[in-house]
Amino acid sequence: MENQPKDKQNQPKDLWLRRGLLVFAESTGWIAFPVISALYLGRWLDQKQGTEPLYFLSITALAFIISSVGIGITGVKYMKQIEQEDKKKLENKEKNK
Repeated sequence: MENQPKDKQNQPKDLWLRRGLLVFAESTGWIAFPVISALYLGRWLDQKQGTEPLYFLSITALAFIISSVGIGITGVKYMKQIEQEDKKKLENKEKNK
């Protein structure tokens, strides 16, 4: 392993780190964007319509539901991807026997 270039040695670690950061960024996006948008939109609509907490609370609750569903979809997508990679690794090990 010492004869391999440095980037080949760190590739598996870097791959998992990149994937972890990607999942984190995508999940954070599902939380931040809908909730922050809902807070501003709800407050703006309440000020415009004169219905103080109505739009603010209802749109924020809807944003929470959207965030939860989005995070669930993201999690399932990455779980399927990991299962497929594990399946390929298992098939390759069985081929090499």
